[in-house]
Amino acid sequence: MTTESSNKSRPGISTFKGEDRALRAGRLGTGGLLLSVLAATAPLMVVAGVMPTTFAVMGIVGQPLLFVVLGVVLVLFSVGYAEMSRHVHNAGAFYAYISRGLGGTAGASAALVALVAYNALQVGIYGIFGFEVSGLFATYADLSVAWWIPALVAALVVGTLGWLKIDVNARVLGVLLIIEVALVVIFDIAAVSDPAAQGLSLHAFNPDTLSGAGIGTALCFCIAAFTGFEQAPVYAEETSRPHVLVPRVMFLAVSGVAVFFALSSWALTVATGPSAILGEAQKQSAGLLFGLTEDRLGATFTDVLHFLFVTGMFAALLSFHNVVARYAFAMGREGLLPAAFGRTNSASGAPGTGSLLQTAVSVVVIAVFAIADDKPTGDPTEPVLHLFTWFGNIGSLGVILLMAAASASVVVFFVRRGAAGAQAWRLITSTLAGIALLVIAVYTVKDFDVLVGAGPDSSLSWVLPGIIGLAVLVGLAQGLVMRARSPEAHARIGLGNEAFQLEKAAEETP
Repeated sequence: MTTESSNKSRPGISTFKGEDRALRAGRLGTGGLLLSVLAATAPLMVVAGVMPTTFAVMGIVGQPLLFVVLGVVLVLFSVGYAEMSRHVHNAGAFYAYISRGLGGTAGASAALVALVAYNALQVGIYGIFGFEVSGLFATYADLSVAWWIPALVAALVVGTLGWLKIDVNARVLGVLLIIEVALVVIFDIAAVSDPAAQGLSLHAFNPDTLSGAGIGTALCFCIAAFTGFEQAPVYAEETSRPHVLVPRVMFLAVSGVAVFFALSSWALTVATGPSAILGEAQKQSAGLLFGLTEDRLGATFTDVLHFLFVTGMFAALLSFHNVVARYAFAMGREGLLPAAFGRTNSASGAPGTGSLLQTAVSVVVIAVFAIADDKPTGDPTEPVLHLFTWFGNIGSLGVILLMAAASASVVVFFVRRGAAGAQAWRLITSTLAGIALLVIAVYTVKDFDVLVGAGPDSSLSWVLPGIIGLAVLVGLAQGLVMRARSPEAHARIGLGNEAFQLEKAAEETP
């Protein structure tokens, strides 16, 4: 049977429609892929926002050492994760790997968790983006602009860029990323050249600085800064040599991020002095970096830094948008979302429907927070404290759990293939990383009230992490239903373009 009509009668096999069911290969090289994933780490946002907050709230001077420790954990994770990327090329990265190791039902659950987590991470940034742009208008144009106006404009611009070719997006991300990294490096050099009274102290790397009750929560804060490096396999189908480029980019990204953040957080302690960093962070909060740059590099440099702070957040918004769109595409192609999501834009090869979904989610959430915002009578930082903090931590928890599950799937995948001996050291590193990530996940849930700035008795401490828990359960239910009703479709979960090629071959066979 070779006609389309006969194929339509076969359950679990969708009719081949052409190249719109595959992402365009060869669009990204090492540089474009590296810049695309690093943009999500938003280095300036981390240095100006996450680092001062961690110093102030957690009271731990040894934040630079934390970045080193987390870098080691994530390198261990990347060893097995990178090896999986040589065997599985799928825009659904996390859930594809988990499907191959732990089965299609677990994969369906991971898919929904990934969709929720990356949407949350992306949407959360609109809060701080809108607040900062509103501040720029007030400072430099003497205009009062509600935070949600620039946030909505950014959502529409990001959605438009999401429809373009991924190499165009990579160039936009690359320019913004390189400039903001360069400015942070200039600050680092200035801080080292003009240290505080304690000089070039390495006290922040002393293990004794990691003692105290806040260490677990500090790990949760800092691991969020790495989010983005794990996205490299999402673009595997759009590279010419995924088995080479994806592992290379992941190791470059995670090691580069660990070194960059460790040195930059150390530079902050040098600029204030290790004994003063906690007090200065508590006093200046997110203004710490800008105050230090103004003292050493002048007002003009600080003004540019404020502007790049905003463009860096925009780069992160676009990077996460692209990831969400590709997860939606992969899920649509494999029946976990409606089939319309499994099609690409015929002109650019981008996952257009997934891009529209992510834009719609962003606009709706921004609108809800704008309506609920009582800025005239309440706290003007509400979008930052709520939209950014709530959604950012929801997303981070989801990614931590996905990494832990992916570590387990690496072990099971190679054991089932009879490759445990050949892959022994990768199985060991994956096991160690998985245990460490589970410990961090437990701390994240335990201290969620601290992470989102709520009281210990606040319902937010269980409602917000409960969103990820609900995604896990709903995804499991979807997988079980699919396995019962459409076992062929269930068997395709995680196969991605491989299933696409099998269908194509089946439909072309006389």
